[in-house]
Amino acid sequence: MTWKVEVDGGTCIGSGMCASLMPETFALDGATARAVAETVEPDETVLDAADSCPAMAITVRNGAEVVGPRP
Repeated sequence: MTWKVEVDGGTCIGSGMCASLMPETFALDGATARAVAETVEPDETVLDAADSCPAMAITVRNGAEVVGPRP
């Protein structure tokens, strides 16, 4: 199964933490980040990127279940 990764461009402040942690999954696109691929293989580092986002702009889903950011 794959996870779906979403970056809310309206919430993102472009800190670049996600792109630094996982450049293969996230990229800065001007003043905000975006997901390079809509789906990714389950990976703890993807969750770390969602957890580390200072704006909480990254959502990681396993089907309908939100798995990141973690509480």
